[in-house]
Amino acid sequence: MKKIVFIALLLSSTAVAQNDPNNFHLDKEFEINPTGVIKLYASDAKVQINGSSREKAHVKIDRQVTIKGWFFGNESFGIDVNEEDGNLTIREKRQSVSGIIGFYSEKYTIVLELPSSASIAVHGDDGDYKVKNINGVISFDLDDADVELTDCGGSDFSFKMDDGDVTMNHGKGKLQLDGDDADVKIANGSFESIEATIDDGDLVIETSLVEEGKYYIKAEDGLVLLTVLKGGGKFDVRHEDGRIVAEGKFELLQENENHKQFGLAQGTARVEIRADDAKVKLIGR
Repeated sequence: MKKIVFIALLLSSTAVAQNDPNNFHLDKEFEINPTGVIKLYASDAKVQINGSSREKAHVKIDRQVTIKGWFFGNESFGIDVNEEDGNLTIREKRQSVSGIIGFYSEKYTIVLELPSSASIAVHGDDGDYKVKNINGVISFDLDDADVELTDCGGSDFSFKMDDGDVTMNHGKGKLQLDGDDADVKIANGSFESIEATIDDGDLVIETSLVEEGKYYIKAEDGLVLLTVLKGGGKFDVRHEDGRIVAEGKFELLQENENHKQFGLAQGTARVEIRADDAKVKLIGR
């Protein structure tokens, strides 16, 4: 039985490496469960991920390198694609020991067309990521990259960002964020919980609050702008060397040198904000 399983796993893996390391092209469909997880490991690519009513995953990867001048050394590039238990893992493999005197240009694009109910987990370094109409769990772990989510209807979002931007045109459910030198802008949210830590960046969120919801934000050297679209609760803001502003129907309940507590709409949500040398602005609509 072990031998059969081992063979099956081998057959479900595709390693794509082409003779010319400066030109790579993959255009293929792969099996995936409608609620499967797609894991992507890539660097310095422009990535587009689209969800639709399709049943299979369509993977299209193109990389073209242009070199003008004196090139020495060697470079290899390939992609491993693994189908397992209805999930799909796409992993970039590259090695480079080289130098160049002259001009070097890389055009590297990845387009994934997936079932809209699928989940994605992306690990990357550099690049731009645009995601549309994906309704499963969405997770990003990126360094020096930008993410744009459009019309993603899932309820579980996680971002770990180092030097990049995140934008969402709406979101709901659970939001987890860890950002260093990152700017985040989320509109039309209806989150049940938020856990966000941001250092040296701006966090701009519009969201409604649910009863008994828990929302925690820690910021250092930046801006927190929280707009409450609906609902209410208590807002505890503890700060050091920061400015706290509340606009709209907020009621100031407590205040001392490093702490302010506000109430809004007699709701039961709990919002905790910790700010160190950061500006906090609350808006109640």
